[in-house]
Amino acid sequence: MSVIGVLTAGGDCPGLNAVIRGVVGRALERDTEVVGIRDGREGIMHDRTIPLDRNAVRGILGRGGTMLGTSRMDPYVHGSGLSSCNATISSNGIEKLIVIGGDGTLRSAMRLADEGLPVVGVPKTIDNDIVGTDITFGFATAVQIATEAIDRLATTAEAHNRVIVVEVMGRTKGWIATHAGIAGGADYVLIPEFPYSLDELASTLRKRHRRGHKYSIVVVGEGVEAPEGYAPLDLKKDAFGFDRLGGVGYQVADAIESVTGFETRVSVLGHIQRGGTPVASDSVLATRLGVGAADMAIDGLTNVLAAVQATEIVPVPMEVATSGIRGVPDELYATANTFFG
Repeated sequence: MSVIGVLTAGGDCPGLNAVIRGVVGRALERDTEVVGIRDGREGIMHDRTIPLDRNAVRGILGRGGTMLGTSRMDPYVHGSGLSSCNATISSNGIEKLIVIGGDGTLRSAMRLADEGLPVVGVPKTIDNDIVGTDITFGFATAVQIATEAIDRLATTAEAHNRVIVVEVMGRTKGWIATHAGIAGGADYVLIPEFPYSLDELASTLRKRHRRGHKYSIVVVGEGVEAPEGYAPLDLKKDAFGFDRLGGVGYQVADAIESVTGFETRVSVLGHIQRGGTPVASDSVLATRLGVGAADMAIDGLTNVLAAVQATEIVPVPMEVATSGIRGVPDELYATANTFFG
């Protein structure tokens, strides 16, 4: 019987357990054993494994987080590449590896593949920014959480005649901000892909005020530039060397209040967008991706990403998936822009 390994790496995301369950269900159906690797790539470097059968994944479908745990360690940063993983691979008889992760994790997985380990990637990120797939699991849940927050904050903003800046996740792309802004009826949306003018933002808020709308909701993606006249935030780095974003919403709020005189408050949603039970569409998508990734691994279709294109789960070369970061298209942001003010 052949053996495949599976691990989750990088930040957590709603739907991770559904992917694991999908991998295990399909693999066992096809007479293939599954070894779960604990704590992400740290686990594959230090032989932390667990056998996965149907009992092991029973009841995890709707659970947030990941039953396997995760970490941001990287064998190419904290070890010596594939050689750091070979002991775990050999002792567990792992022939192919399914890696569930975002862009940083997938780039590391491609390097493992280049060294000879057959790998299948699964696109995991609430940011929805991976090239080659139409959508990533976890995104719909994050948008739903942000939309509900906007709806709640709008009522308190209206009660107190305030502007409320809602900072959402998304790193350097504005998928969550744009979708949640449209769905929640935000009055302005700032995202990293499109430069903004503080004067235009202030003018829009003043026009609302003159029309009798004495409150506003401004959604800000965490990766936007600081407003004109404000110094960039001094950000710490994560294990991949990426900025640990967050806090620009406070600068935007201060700028709005200074320019308009309108009382302005901030709500930074933060990690609440990454936790808890996935929405139904994410559970379905994550399950399909897990099943599809298992099929690809078992069939020998490796060094690919299990991706969503139209209505199908398809293999996309890892080189394509790691070739860049997918941003919000003009048409989508223009839709949000239609309702500014």
